[in-house]
Amino acid sequence: MHDIDRNEDRPRGTYEFPFEFHHIGQNHPRYVMSYHWHVEYEIIRILKGSLTVTLDEKSFTANENDVIFVHSGILHSGIPEDCVYQCIVFDINTFLKNNPVCGEYIQKILHQEMMLFSHFTAEQPEILSCVSSLFQAMYSKNPGYELIVFGQFYHFFGLVFSNHYFVENPTRARRDYKRILQLKQVLEFIEKNYASPLTLQQLSASVSMSPKYFCRFFSEMTHQTPMDYLNRQRIEEACYQLAATDDSITEIAYRNGFNDLSYFIRTFRKYKGITPGKYKRR
Repeated sequence: MHDIDRNEDRPRGTYEFPFEFHHIGQNHPRYVMSYHWHVEYEIIRILKGSLTVTLDEKSFTANENDVIFVHSGILHSGIPEDCVYQCIVFDINTFLKNNPVCGEYIQKILHQEMMLFSHFTAEQPEILSCVSSLFQAMYSKNPGYELIVFGQFYHFFGLVFSNHYFVENPTRARRDYKRILQLKQVLEFIEKNYASPLTLQQLSASVSMSPKYFCRFFSEMTHQTPMDYLNRQRIEEACYQLAATDDSITEIAYRNGFNDLSYFIRTFRKYKGITPGKYKRR
């Protein structure tokens, strides 16, 4: 899939400046942040509305001006409500280069000796101010913005350590870890096969579960049925292709796992509130 993949494994920015920026509103093909993960870290800022975020199995709602921090490998998703939000995905290793003093702090994060708080609110105004400057620099890209980005990231980590906005030596129950790995496994299976006619039996078999147990497991983890999730992924990919290509609606529907055009149109309207023709690039 494109833009924001389930298991993102691709370069971020450039080697010298490994930061990737996204500005996401209601017309963005990835407005709903589907479950995905990546080895990089991510920081998210809410500009408007609210975003209900799930990090592994923990859910919370972030509101305007709130900041979300996502650690490497964390399975995460977001359901927006009249929301505009921005994301920066970055390689934290860049902060280890040529700076051994600061590198000692970054190593603690990399080695998971501590976990930064995942949700910052008005109770941490200095964090919100710092992150606001960071995102404004990435958004405007005025001359010298790279210096501001590096500086504000160091400022952010400095505030985290000086105010103890982290949990030391975090632990995760073995059962929880196993469930998350199983969910990642089935999401990866969907990512690779979403364009094919998939059955509930095939989805459950991908993680060696019975269909009945799998449905309960998947709903507990994602708050969606497996087939709802699969159809949403197909529609999200179709949105990207409608906006980025000149291919016909019929071609896009069949390419993304729908074998009935009328069902594709009904499903598209269900998740997007409009018909594919209104989404199609003019």
